[in-house]
Amino acid sequence: MTSILQTVSCLDDYDPDALRVDKALEAIRACLSPITETERIGIRQSLGRVLAEDIVPAIDVPAHDNSAMDGYALRFSDLEPGETALTEIGSAFAGRVFGGKVAAGECVRVMTGAVMPAGTDTVVIQEVARKEGHRVVIPPGQKKAQNVRYAGEDLKAGIAVLRPGKCIGPADLGLIASLGIGEVTVKRRLKVAFFATGDELASIGAPLKEGEVYDSNRYTLHGMLARLGVELNDLGVVRDDPKLLESAFQRAAESADAVITTGGVSVGEADFTRELMAKLGEVMFWKIAMRPGRPMAFGRIGNAFLFGLPGNPVAVMVTFYQFVRDALLHLAGRTDDYTIPLLKVPAAQPLRKVPGRTEYQRGILFREGSEWKVRTTGQQGSGVLRSMSEANCFIVLEHSRGKVEAGELVQVQVFDGLV
Repeated sequence: MTSILQTVSCLDDYDPDALRVDKALEAIRACLSPITETERIGIRQSLGRVLAEDIVPAIDVPAHDNSAMDGYALRFSDLEPGETALTEIGSAFAGRVFGGKVAAGECVRVMTGAVMPAGTDTVVIQEVARKEGHRVVIPPGQKKAQNVRYAGEDLKAGIAVLRPGKCIGPADLGLIASLGIGEVTVKRRLKVAFFATGDELASIGAPLKEGEVYDSNRYTLHGMLARLGVELNDLGVVRDDPKLLESAFQRAAESADAVITTGGVSVGEADFTRELMAKLGEVMFWKIAMRPGRPMAFGRIGNAFLFGLPGNPVAVMVTFYQFVRDALLHLAGRTDDYTIPLLKVPAAQPLRKVPGRTEYQRGILFREGSEWKVRTTGQQGSGVLRSMSEANCFIVLEHSRGKVEAGELVQVQVFDGLV
């Protein structure tokens, strides 16, 4: 297995004292190895799972040429430059095929999805046709093959329609079902263990002692991880005790593909944590050129990858979404594009920014008339969790950028639908 330290040291411009966000992302991705184990499950259970096989149709979809509209199936060659009167000889419904063949001067009433009667090549919608007894009058201006769906137009037999690495969505369930397939092979769920560290953390429901705070980070982590569809193992709060921490790291690494911790990664904070991680595996402590979320640890303990996040609540969320989310999706086997899009909108207010770091300010994307704009939620401290609750996006200010004037374009990452 390639050493984490060897992999990272091979990357250009690696500076552990002030690592740029893009270099940290590059270093993490270079070290990750997606899981390979799979399982066979029913398609209803496959929603949100990572596909591990090609889906290849054994049939054409649709299986037959059929009508895309309610109307009249006819032979285009019968139509005159002006109005054309045709004789209606029967009806065709979805699932009930018209048994005869349409001859010159004839037409068949068809419903949406009905197989095209033999001899016909065009459908005229019922709204423009005029009934006169058994005769149907067709107006001019029709086009050959209009309102016809051809066999294999959606899916063709023998040509793969879904590839391994795709996250299965609702439309994919219907597509797979349309092929008569009841089970699919998917990657097993990624296993993630997480815990918070710190003597100052109190459990919900317990009275706070002087200097204590309620543990909120585990609940935030649970929410972010649950949306990724991973298998969770919450190990609770671990006190700043070397023996307890060593036991927690060992248990987590034995049962998970990835371990996430919060707290204990700042410079000068709990020096034994670094020694302990070095004893158990390969772990790098970084100062990331970003705000919030400057201190971060990444490495491997046993076969599990470790992400040591800061302790401040907002920094936990920012580092998770900027580093951990994509890493976990990669580990889970995703190969589709799951990158969070960056949109450009005008800033509704001046924004303070120091060049030399990437900043993730909590923002509110709103519409003013017909134009979208963004403003901050106000106070941007890394301990102000309210700023994340009120926000609907990150305002992403690039590494080299300085202060922003009102009206300048800024990049935003929208929260809605974020997984």
